[in-house]
Amino acid sequence: MNQFFHGKVATLHTTPTPRKRTQKSTRYPLPATRYYRAMKLYSWNVNGIRSALGKGLLDFINLHQPDVLCLQEIKATLGDIQHVIWPADYTVHVNAAQKRGYSGTAILTRQNALGITPGIGFDEHDCEGRALTAEFPDFYLVNVYVPNAQPELVRIAYRQRWDARLLAHLQKLETKKPVVLCGDLNVAHEPIDLARPRENVGNPGFSDEERDGFRTFLAAGFIDTFRHFEPGPHHYSWWTYRAGAREKNVGWRIDYFLASAALRPKLKRAWINPEVHGSDHCPVGLELALK
Repeated sequence: MNQFFHGKVATLHTTPTPRKRTQKSTRYPLPATRYYRAMKLYSWNVNGIRSALGKGLLDFINLHQPDVLCLQEIKATLGDIQHVIWPADYTVHVNAAQKRGYSGTAILTRQNALGITPGIGFDEHDCEGRALTAEFPDFYLVNVYVPNAQPELVRIAYRQRWDARLLAHLQKLETKKPVVLCGDLNVAHEPIDLARPRENVGNPGFSDEERDGFRTFLAAGFIDTFRHFEPGPHHYSWWTYRAGAREKNVGWRIDYFLASAALRPKLKRAWINPEVHGSDHCPVGLELALK
């Protein structure tokens, strides 16, 4: 393995299988094609990558074989995990927070990305390692760990600045090619997205301010891909550790894949993996049919 730093992104390469170089696409919207391949994307707030490694993270990767795996709240630097024997062919990109043991994001890719960029361009957010943007031939993938508004909504102003700046970042990318946004967005959009909505009105994750912030992404044309396929209730991605909430499925759906409207014809399926443990969140996934 070798290691290098690109900006604030630390990157670790495993030994790859030889593959053809992928040429950058300059056409937008997506070009018509005669055949398609499926690209399988996963997102997971692991609540500490070192903890998750001890709870089956590598087994999950080997079993599900994601083309891209986006992780949030890794609470680690690349140096903390460079001893790990990652599955072959994956490249690990890490954007760590300046504060050790806090926040942070990572992207594991099998297909070499055309580029990896940390942050959204504002120091007050980027110092917390909350975003990584990966460019692929047909789209951008933005992996985020959205700030929690905190009890009594003491951080709601920070959260609202984040939401506006993140949307501006996505819209700037969209001028070049479509965008997929994934991660722990720390908001349940509608009452159907949490088990006990009435008891949580106004609480962090279900406040009017956070829900309105989420709606601005939908108003800008982004698709909630899970709801594109599944309109029903009782589908959650996070459960408190208290009171046996996961066993009772008293949860929240706060982990998402959003996609540009231009990608609607390419959406093949979206899902949640509640059977996968190892964190208080579970993985969520999206499959795209691409050239």
